[in-house]
Amino acid sequence: MNYDDIQKLFLEKGFFFPSSEIYSDAPAGFWDYGPLGVNFRNKFIESWRRNIVRRDGMIEIDGSQILSKNVFVASGHLDNFSDPISRCLECKSVYRADRMISDISGEMISEKLSNEDYDEKIKSLNIKCHKCKNSLSPVTRFNMMYDVGIGPKGDPSYLRPETCQNIFVDFLRLSKTMRIKLPIGIAQFGKSFRNEISPRQSLLRLREFYQAEIEVFFNPNNIDDVDGFSEVADTTLNIHTSDDKIITSSCSDLISQGILPNKFIAYYLALVQEFYTSNGISLENTRFRILPDDDRAFYATHSFDFEVLTSTGWLELVACNNRTDYDLSSHQKISGKDLQILDNDEKVLPHVFEISMGVDRSLYSIVEHSYKKDGERFLLSLKPGLSPFDIAIFPLSNKNDLPSFSKKIFNDLKLDFQSFYDSSGSIGRRYRRQDEIGTPICITVDFDSIQNNDVTIRYRDSMEQIRVSVPEIRSKLLEYYNK
Repeated sequence: MNYDDIQKLFLEKGFFFPSSEIYSDAPAGFWDYGPLGVNFRNKFIESWRRNIVRRDGMIEIDGSQILSKNVFVASGHLDNFSDPISRCLECKSVYRADRMISDISGEMISEKLSNEDYDEKIKSLNIKCHKCKNSLSPVTRFNMMYDVGIGPKGDPSYLRPETCQNIFVDFLRLSKTMRIKLPIGIAQFGKSFRNEISPRQSLLRLREFYQAEIEVFFNPNNIDDVDGFSEVADTTLNIHTSDDKIITSSCSDLISQGILPNKFIAYYLALVQEFYTSNGISLENTRFRILPDDDRAFYATHSFDFEVLTSTGWLELVACNNRTDYDLSSHQKISGKDLQILDNDEKVLPHVFEISMGVDRSLYSIVEHSYKKDGERFLLSLKPGLSPFDIAIFPLSNKNDLPSFSKKIFNDLKLDFQSFYDSSGSIGRRYRRQDEIGTPICITVDFDSIQNNDVTIRYRDSMEQIRVSVPEIRSKLLEYYNK
């Protein structure tokens, strides 16, 4: 299925939809999660917590979305978090220079070019305003952070453009209250805000978006001392090198070949891949792209973008960066606080490996890889633990005692399973509606159910139907979801 099919599903079924859409002045880049989207997102995040955060004994925080100016002085965002833009001299339309040049030339253009280099490329390609065909202004820089005035004096602060800065500025307190021993992962799920110039393609580029971020603090002197590496040593990764080659090999072999720098990074790349493949993305549609020097963030010594192949092309879902001690040393300098901690009697300023996940685009990618047409029905074959509803319950008819019997089953199960009750339309139509939104199991209550105290369980993917006694329903569901 392609982007348009997924967009239609999202809108028609209420997964996601544009914010303030009833108003003509609604700004682009803001989307609301409907009931199905909320359930789907919550289950995805619970999978992230279960399979990565809790697996490695990480800790989780929930930081403020508004942070002081000095946080972003230290982080470098005030000086470096900007996009190159050019304006039409006539109609004043604004364009992001690197993307405009890429769209015309077909080349990947680095965000790090100088303004003069952008100007030269625009001139050589004779690029004009797309709308009125007039000339463009020289390229300037646009800082993408939203500034916020606090209190009556409007003290300067900003909406966070990434969730990780909370983790860095909280590290000192966390190191004391949680008695941190290295290495330790600190995780956070929440919203970030970026004033994108031209957000497009719904969940793929937003101004307000969700991140699930992990910062792993470690002693750089113990970079190859990784307890769990043996578990992933034979895991196969697809590596897209900076010279545009694809190398598919095990973590161990990638280290011995010098493709990956050490066991520490290999371990966390393997965890990221395992997480996505367990949630419905096939291995052959994934890769880790090694970012070249001119495309890597200024604070990173190694950067790997985990990308998934979609109908829109390769889409970055996770940024994996070795941030060294840049963040803690910068915050230490600006704040005047000593952020070093003891590690085996050695006082160290930890280095950081970052795993920064884009949640919204991850959800989009999983849906695109799971949505298909099977004969006459559309089927969203999500992994059972991700489906917005675990079960749907249908009374075959609204006559006699079927509704009350069905409602009793629904009420008995709804606290333990995300449940949906539907009594309208033919049973076939109800099955199709649930297939399209990914519900793995439908339970039908018919006229024999009252007499025999049993129901029909129907499975989404196989369409197999079995008869189960009412007391056995819960155990059957647990058997299915725990397999």
